[in-house]
Amino acid sequence: MEVQSRIGSTRSLDPDGRGGQLRFLLKGPLLHEGQTRRCSPPSLLPGDSPPCWPESETMWRRGNSLSRFTHLTTSSSSKFNSHLNLQPNSLRLLQISDVDHGYGLFSRSTSTTVGPSSGPGKLGIAGLDRVRAMGSTADIVDATTLGAREIVDMARHYGRCYWELSKAKLSMLVVATSGAGYVLGSGSTVDLAGLCYTCAGTMMVAASANTLNQVFEVKNDALMNRTMRRPLPSGRLSIPHAVVWAASSGLAGTALLATQANLLAAGLGASNLFLYAFVYTPLKQIHPVNTWVGAVVGAIPPLLGWAAACGEITLNGWILPAALYFWQIPHFMALAYLCRDDYAAGGFKMFSLADPSGKRTALVALRNCIYLIPLGYLAYDWGITSGWFCLESTLLALAISGTAVSFLMNRTKTSARRMFHASLLYLPVFMSGLMFHRIHDENRQPIMTENTEDKTVISHIKQDNPDKVKHTKSRPPVAYASVAPFPFLPAPIYSS
Repeated sequence: MEVQSRIGSTRSLDPDGRGGQLRFLLKGPLLHEGQTRRCSPPSLLPGDSPPCWPESETMWRRGNSLSRFTHLTTSSSSKFNSHLNLQPNSLRLLQISDVDHGYGLFSRSTSTTVGPSSGPGKLGIAGLDRVRAMGSTADIVDATTLGAREIVDMARHYGRCYWELSKAKLSMLVVATSGAGYVLGSGSTVDLAGLCYTCAGTMMVAASANTLNQVFEVKNDALMNRTMRRPLPSGRLSIPHAVVWAASSGLAGTALLATQANLLAAGLGASNLFLYAFVYTPLKQIHPVNTWVGAVVGAIPPLLGWAAACGEITLNGWILPAALYFWQIPHFMALAYLCRDDYAAGGFKMFSLADPSGKRTALVALRNCIYLIPLGYLAYDWGITSGWFCLESTLLALAISGTAVSFLMNRTKTSARRMFHASLLYLPVFMSGLMFHRIHDENRQPIMTENTEDKTVISHIKQDNPDKVKHTKSRPPVAYASVAPFPFLPAPIYSS
């Protein structure tokens, strides 16, 4: 019994209903009178009569015949497929491949025959081994695609973990302060390559310090809602992996500063990493003084940038570090007040935890906001900026002081959040104004030498004859008075 399919093939069925032999009946136009058929031996399957083509026409186009064969093969019985051992990948590649490389399946010539079967249970298709090879190639291609996708997913995973371990947004703020210090210490010409090297080295050192901070506080972070989703508490990254990342980035950043900037900048970077990771971090669980130690850590990066630009630390280079020191106190007091429940759950000893009313926290924030007011005048008086910056800086400091007064009068989370947002606005505006209004003296040259034996200072003065050097006796200071409330800005008083 034979059942004819849509594509012109018949399938012989055994009396018991099982699949028998499969053969092709090629549909085409009927022979007209006078036409003859030419049959190409041998038959497609053993025992089948050979198909015949009209001599004057080509019955199938290459693509049509190939797609029909593929459809027929996929629609055959499971027993037939098991003999063929053709996989879907093989069939897919077989369908899209060129018939000129068609392994003897069909030919446009009427004299070309379909190859005989080469063994039991196999179709008489020449090049069937090559079809199987194509199936293996498809499997390899699929495996390669899957491997590439896994590599991309892994890169995204680790990139996200490194981003969070480094506290990238905080590190970029540190880099901004370091870059501002570099610009301020550069004078009239800014070395862009040196600026980039300094920023890159600072970023690596900051990433290392922040990673070590999370390594030491992994148990505490797991107890806080704000930090429990970080890579280490959540288990997305192992602690040894994080330590390797911190060590490699810290060493690379310090080496970059040492080779491309100078040893002073590299020393400041390494000391800041040590101070943050091994002093400030343990102090957070011991004593509330950690906030002031953390403020020192935040004040060092602009000093690092200044040292990288001019190779020394002068009095003019302390304006931006002082601003950062005083700015961090109201910033972190507001943050500690907003998150004091979280800090208490994590076991951190913050200043706000010992102040249930919040009055002392507000007073400390207000006092340090007031310390910011004279910095603009000092920058103008020392010849760092123009008078416009003095006015702008004063108004800016008064604005953040106003939010501190509001927090003192009404100690709520709303007023604390307002002071926190004001602190976020203060720092970028202050640094931008400092760089925009800066004054660089092209004729200013650094002090070359200082003779300590006869107290003679040699300085370069612009004169008609540049080779002439002016020698002056230095005046010993009577006292280094600390002008309150600026305990770390000494004002030397000289005798007349």
